[in-house]
Amino acid sequence: MLYLQQSLGPDEELIHVGHFHWIYNVQAMMNIIWGVIACVAVIVGGIYFQQHFGHGFRSVGWLAQVREVHPGVRLGAFFVFLMGLLGFARMMITKATTEIAITNNRLIYKRGLVARVVGEMSIDRIEGVNVLQSVWGRIFGYGRVMVRGMGVGELILPPMENPIAFRKAIERARVS
Repeated sequence: MLYLQQSLGPDEELIHVGHFHWIYNVQAMMNIIWGVIACVAVIVGGIYFQQHFGHGFRSVGWLAQVREVHPGVRLGAFFVFLMGLLGFARMMITKATTEIAITNNRLIYKRGLVARVVGEMSIDRIEGVNVLQSVWGRIFGYGRVMVRGMGVGELILPPMENPIAFRKAIERARVS
């Protein structure tokens, strides 16, 4: 929220701050889980291939069999796990560096760690607000908000918790 605090004008006050929903954290964790599952699948596939089409294994234990798998298979499994870990890191950095807020004058959407991308829209230039929720979004209380501005285009915000409250905050800001 550092950018929001820096960019507020002298007579500007925050009306609502949008937050990511906890489902976003679950999706990020699923990157690691799928990375581990894919890593294990690559190793098991390497063991299976070596048992049936290669020279076989000299040892009986599963850990010893993993040690005997071709180094390329182990390296491939490591890279698959690393891709899941990087997907998790990317999502968490996005969450940590995104700020969404409504003030009495404008809507602010800032994202980016090193390169900053800021989308601001004056409240009086907002033409319409759409809430996009899937079935799961309705059940768990998250969704996307699409804001259309006059002469500005559309601003589609990332999935956030309680998008209806965010839309109502935009309406409150338009009235005041």
